[in-house]
Amino acid sequence: MDSTFAGLHDGPLPLLLPNAWDLASALGFLEAGYPAIGTTSQGVASSLGRPDASRSTRDANLALARALGRLPVPVSIDIEDGYDDEPAGVASYAAQVAASGVAGVNLEDSRDGRLLEPSALAGKLAAVKERAPQLFVNARVDTYWFGQEDTVAGTLSRARAYVAAGADCVFVPGLSDPDSIREITGALTVPVNLLPVPGLTLHDLAGLGVRRVSTGSLPYRTALAAAVATANAVRDGQPLADAVTYADLQSRLTRYVGR
Repeated sequence: MDSTFAGLHDGPLPLLLPNAWDLASALGFLEAGYPAIGTTSQGVASSLGRPDASRSTRDANLALARALGRLPVPVSIDIEDGYDDEPAGVASYAAQVAASGVAGVNLEDSRDGRLLEPSALAGKLAAVKERAPQLFVNARVDTYWFGQEDTVAGTLSRARAYVAAGADCVFVPGLSDPDSIREITGALTVPVNLLPVPGLTLHDLAGLGVRRVSTGSLPYRTALAAAVATANAVRDGQPLADAVTYADLQSRLTRYVGR
């Protein structure tokens, strides 16, 4: 199978893209054998003590891109709405991310929980692809995520505009109805990316035409729950869950520094 980032979307099953929030989590996914790694803006923002989608992760994401760009697998960075209202500003930032060696970015069509006009993201996409044509750009359609214009027709109208502007993939978080999934994937000429859908396996989603599944912030939020559960287990005298050993984590970081 083609091992380029674009080629990984053409396998028999959807590309399962785990989303990291820092170098250590990315190294964990690398150690587990994942062929590509994404990032989660919520994980990065939360680590900074800020809410997601508030344009608080601009500097942190650029630093993370520079760290993860050294990994031996393709990496895609979630850059929210591009941190700028103007396409030229988004393209300039995306070019800096691309220069770090990462393969792709996510760009979304909402801000602070509300959908923006489709022309806003379309303009950003076109500018990014002109400035960094090699970057694999995943256009996120937030219709189902925020329950706004959350119909197949409304979603496809936005998605088609983004594909026409140069998007390489379309991400529809929150989409879960099998018939709607099949209709949307069948109508688009680029891969469709979803979050995990409860009750549907990767095989099921492949049958519906899905080509990529991102874990989103789920691993980060699971790690937060596990941290509290670990403290509770120590307090209550309960067995401890499995954890990466100190020696293993040190070894991963030492190998990374030596790259």
